[in-house]
Amino acid sequence: MAKTVLVINSGSSSIKYQLVDLESGEGLASGLVEKIGEPVNGIYTHKYNGEKHQFEDEVIKDHEQGLKRVLAFFDEYGPDLKEYDLVAVGHRVVQGGSVFPTPALVTPENIQKVKDLAVLAPLHNGPEAVGAEVMTRLLPDVPQGFVFDSSFFFQLPEASATYALNKEVADKYQIRRYGAHGTSHEFIGGVAPEVAGKDPEGLKQIVLHIGNGASVSAQISGKPVETSMGLTPLEGLMMGSRTGDIDPAAVFHLIRNAGMNVDELDTLFNKKSGLMGMTGHGDMREVLALCDEGDETASLAIDIYVHRIVGYIGNYTAQMGGLDVLTFTAGVGENSDPIRSMVCAKLAPFGVKLDEEKNKVRSSEPRIISTPDSSVTVCVIPTNEELAIAQKVAKLAEEGDAYGISLLLN
Repeated sequence: MAKTVLVINSGSSSIKYQLVDLESGEGLASGLVEKIGEPVNGIYTHKYNGEKHQFEDEVIKDHEQGLKRVLAFFDEYGPDLKEYDLVAVGHRVVQGGSVFPTPALVTPENIQKVKDLAVLAPLHNGPEAVGAEVMTRLLPDVPQGFVFDSSFFFQLPEASATYALNKEVADKYQIRRYGAHGTSHEFIGGVAPEVAGKDPEGLKQIVLHIGNGASVSAQISGKPVETSMGLTPLEGLMMGSRTGDIDPAAVFHLIRNAGMNVDELDTLFNKKSGLMGMTGHGDMREVLALCDEGDETASLAIDIYVHRIVGYIGNYTAQMGGLDVLTFTAGVGENSDPIRSMVCAKLAPFGVKLDEEKNKVRSSEPRIISTPDSSVTVCVIPTNEELAIAQKVAKLAEEGDAYGISLLLN
C-alpha cells in the first residue's frame, strides 16, 4: 500500500492541496478551493486519475466548510485516503521567524505561535494556522506538521541576514532577512548537482525561483549564503504584482505627498506594482505578448525584470567567488524560454553559453540547457514544494511516533 501525505496550503481566501505518494514522489490528486469568505459562490476543483471535477454551487463561509468538502471529494471521487495509507498532513507556512528554524508538529501551542508570527507575514500566517487548526479537528488521528518557507534561510550567515538598522529596534521587532520560497530553494539545491552531473561538495549555485512571486538564492554545498527576499516577500526581484527592491524613502514620500496610509501602501507595493502595475497584466505570457505587439511600456517592464535578475546573479557570483550551476525554476523559470534567453544573453561576456534549441524545448523533466563549453551549467528543474513538504512531514510524524509525541495532536 502506498504511503501518502496530504499537503495543504491555506491562503486568506483559498486552499490548495495535493496528495503526495512518498515512494514515487507523484502527486496522486490535487485541488483548489477559491473565494473563501466572499459573498459569492466559491469554486471547488478536484483532479484525480485524469479527471477534473469543478463545482460553483455554494458560498464558502470559512476554511472549515472548504476543507470538509475537500475530504468529501476524496471519498466521492478518489483516491480513498484510507486505502492510500495517509501517514500525515503537511501545512505550508510562510513565516517561522526565529521560533521555527525546523519543521514542527501541529499542536495547540505551535498553532498559537504561528498565529503570533502573523505580525511578520500578515497575509499568510493567519490563514495557514487556521487551516491546520481545522484539519486537526477533521482528521484528529493523523499526525500533522508545519513546514516553514523561512527555515532554510535561517542558516544564512549573519552578514547576509542582518540589516544595517538600529540594533535595539531590529532586535525588539525581530527585523532581519527571513527569506521565502525556502522549501523550493532547498529542494532545487538538493537535486541540481545530480542534474548538472557535479559533486555537491563545494558546488556554487544560484537558484532562480521566478513565478508570480520571485526570489533568488545563492548556495554553497547546498547551504544558503544569500537570498533576495527579506523580512517579507516584498524585497528583491520585480514580481507579478510586487515592486521588489525600492528605496524605502518612497514610503515617506507617498505618506507626505499623496496622503497614503499604511494599508494603501501595502496594497500598492504588494498587489498593484511589478508587472501588473506597469502593464496591467501580472501574467508573464500576456506581458511578452504585448512586447511582440510593440508595446513600449511592456518592453520596459521586461527590461527591468531581466535587469534585476542579472544584477542579483552578478552580486551572488561575486559573494561566492564564482558560479558553477544556474537553475531556473517555478512558473516563469520553467516555462518562459524568452526570459531564460534574455538573462543568459546578458551573462554571455562571462562565458555563459545557452543552447537555444534546448532552451526552446517544453518539458516537465529536469534538463541542462547550456552548451558543453559554457562556463556555467544552466539548468531548468521543475520545483516540487509539495513533495519536499510531504517528505519533511512524514519524517516528523515518524519521529513523533517514535517518542510518543503524536499524542499531543489529540
